[in-house]
Amino acid sequence: MASTLSSTPSSQKPSVPRFSTGSPSPCGLSRTSSNSSCSSPDRSRSSSRRPSFGSIKEDVDGIAQSFVDTHIDPPPKEPAKPVVSPRQEMQQTPDFCCPCGGFLGWKQIRLGGKSLSRSYGDLRALGNSQAKGWAWEAPTVTYPERKTTVESKPQKPPPGTSAIERLPPEVLDQIISNLALDVPPNGYTPRNVDLISCLLTSHTFHAATLSVLYRNMTFPHSIIFSKALNHMSQYPALGTLVRRLDFSHFTSVGLGRTKQMNAEIQNLTAMTLLKCLDLLPNLKECLLQEHVEGDISVEVLRKLFIGLPNLRAVDFCGCATQSFSSLFMEALTEGPGLPLSLPNLRRISLHECSSLPVAALEVLLPRLVNLTHLDLTHTQINESALFSIPETAKVTHLSLSRCTRLRGPSVVKFLTTHPAVCDTLVYLNLLSDPTRYRILEEEDVKALLPKLPSSLRSLNLGGARITSANAPALVPLTKHLEELGLASADLTVQDLNSFFADNEESDKKSVAGPSTLRYLDLTKVPQITLTTIFNTGACLLLSQQSYPLQVIEFSDKIISPLRERAKNNRSSTGWTVRELGRRGWYVRDPSSMPWHAPDDGARSWKVGARWWGMRKIPVAVGDVGGIYGHYMFKK
Repeated sequence: MASTLSSTPSSQKPSVPRFSTGSPSPCGLSRTSSNSSCSSPDRSRSSSRRPSFGSIKEDVDGIAQSFVDTHIDPPPKEPAKPVVSPRQEMQQTPDFCCPCGGFLGWKQIRLGGKSLSRSYGDLRALGNSQAKGWAWEAPTVTYPERKTTVESKPQKPPPGTSAIERLPPEVLDQIISNLALDVPPNGYTPRNVDLISCLLTSHTFHAATLSVLYRNMTFPHSIIFSKALNHMSQYPALGTLVRRLDFSHFTSVGLGRTKQMNAEIQNLTAMTLLKCLDLLPNLKECLLQEHVEGDISVEVLRKLFIGLPNLRAVDFCGCATQSFSSLFMEALTEGPGLPLSLPNLRRISLHECSSLPVAALEVLLPRLVNLTHLDLTHTQINESALFSIPETAKVTHLSLSRCTRLRGPSVVKFLTTHPAVCDTLVYLNLLSDPTRYRILEEEDVKALLPKLPSSLRSLNLGGARITSANAPALVPLTKHLEELGLASADLTVQDLNSFFADNEESDKKSVAGPSTLRYLDLTKVPQITLTTIFNTGACLLLSQQSYPLQVIEFSDKIISPLRERAKNNRSSTGWTVRELGRRGWYVRDPSSMPWHAPDDGARSWKVGARWWGMRKIPVAVGDVGGIYGHYMFKK
């Protein structure tokens, strides 16, 4: 949650300085509130959405796979008012009518006979005698008199003794936390206005709100970071409240500066970032990404791994430059060595850190004795580094997507025999591009499927050589999986129908039970065509029998005609096209199944995400947004 400095009236100034929720404009000028709308993937406009500055986030108002893909826009301009001539103004219908034309004045109205009106009272008497009074006057209604007892107003409780202020601090903290925003709005909209109001309510609310306001600090650009750092440097006690440092929304785009100008301004540098970390002794989560990798030094990395004993999660998403990789390796191997174990560091993401040397992973992974979340997508990890994960770790989320140095048999052996993963996996991503490198061949798939744990809820085997011979082994998995990725699989329509064979209500159901699949990735499956999926007699994908299936991911070869079909108002199937970046989904409309309870997609294993098919493992619970949303759902 981003915070900026704010001035407060002296009569209301709280006892401890704080951040306000105003968000500076991209030029760093004064805050202005405006009803800025944002673009959805289908370019529709919605004023109820509050996207983060230059980011991607899930749309909480839409159906599954509805996203807000925001971009940097100039400040919204007031719409130009059309020039209206005096004659046009006269022709417009007014709110009420006044006499015009040959009207000679109020005293020229005849009351009856030859007498003329002399005052407003005469006209009112005329109106009451011929109508129900003047149109703009409320009619006078008389009611019978009733004896009413005058109740004494309850006296206000003394300060600090109201019912809500007497709640335990833990309960009050939970209540106020509902007012905080995980995803900051755009650069023109104030954020966390409600929290600032709580700061000014009372001393009790002020103390409880401070911890919420400083718990999660999100920085969309360097101006806010500089103000926050200066404020915490002046009041170091505030730094002890911070639990999350979030740069997932950070960008310098739209501020009207070049890269050289940003370097000269010195708001966010390796020195200021290290100074900030020194002020946060209780930091638990540090979320970094490619836009700040130039401000990460050896000292910053050592501080993260050694100097913050409470740190549980760290994310280096997209940090792929050679300079970052050299600094990362230096921080792990030179100078004061790492301790033999890092027991508090449990969730780490090296998503798209493609230039990181395997030697760095061989140093880091053996020390993660309590590891639970590990994202190694598109890294240089090999079998040696993979098997170096301690047996004491209990990994629930693992991504080995597009790791070209891994061989299929070694991956299968690790997943089926290593104590850290064989019984605890909930999320497993083995997606690969078969045109470049295929991790799992047919024999590997045959050996892996029967041994996958029942705890698994999301499995992505995209790119693996899957054939109809593997379909019987896939069917038991569909009874506990909610996501299944089968991109490029050589499966027939009958193989896919077997996933939902037990969904049809009958007296005799299979012992395995109905399918639990909510998401199915069928991109580049050769047997799936537009004609096939609409053949309801032969394909169950779009039928009611496939429920609770909500989202089917298709390649552009199918999504494009589906989009045109919707534009031409063809017969409705109860499904809707949703697109974002390179990906497209066919989403079931909840209104087509009104007898089933709506499912918003929220799951504990999604770590804050709500929609289906995420390809990046989040390491902190929160709303999806920023560049993490880009890697999670757009690529």
